[in-house]
Amino acid sequence: MTVTITAFERSPDGGKGLARDTRVRWALEEAGLPYEVRLVSFRAMKEAAHLALHPFGQIPTYEEGELALFETGAIVLHIAERHPGLFPADANARARAVMWMFAALNTVEPPILEIVTVKFVEGDKPWKAERLSLVEDRVRARLTSLAARLGDADWLDGGFSAGDLLMVSVLLRLRPSGLLDEFPSLAAYVARGEARPAYQRAFAAQLAINAAPAAPAPPLSAG
Repeated sequence: MTVTITAFERSPDGGKGLARDTRVRWALEEAGLPYEVRLVSFRAMKEAAHLALHPFGQIPTYEEGELALFETGAIVLHIAERHPGLFPADANARARAVMWMFAALNTVEPPILEIVTVKFVEGDKPWKAERLSLVEDRVRARLTSLAARLGDADWLDGGFSAGDLLMVSVLLRLRPSGLLDEFPSLAAYVARGEARPAYQRAFAAQLAINAAPAAPAPPLSAG
């Protein structure tokens, strides 16, 4: 059955790989699965048809036959469990890969997203600078622990897995802040993820959508 995912008609990041559909595209590419993309506008994301797939009105969603999923962690887990390329064969190593998936989304990503909130949602508040400093310190604490665990290894637990896919995707959000550059081993880890052919294909596909000229609006009907 053909897999269909949803993505922004026009991504807020201009197709630089930060939108969450990139994570799903990457997982599908690692698994060697063909897929189709249904583009949705910000308005369409809040309409009934899309809300039936994603009750919070976000992207991406994943459809395969009668199955419909939302949340990138759940989608990547589904792909990894059913297709080779994202989970190791050993049961214990597989459990650790799932652990790192949860760590990426539940432990590392939340303080990173707080930086975005402070800069773009709370940017006009008088306490912005103080709060940003506190949030950045929390991010540094997470990165310090992660860098210590990674050490000089290429990946978090032996070979590349879905845990690395999500962790690299999360850390990519730090690049505009400059915080990732403070941790050379993590910057190199992210670069290894970006160098994977599957990531390159996923990134190029998302960028192509955003590089294409927007479709002209339909003409207004007379009368």
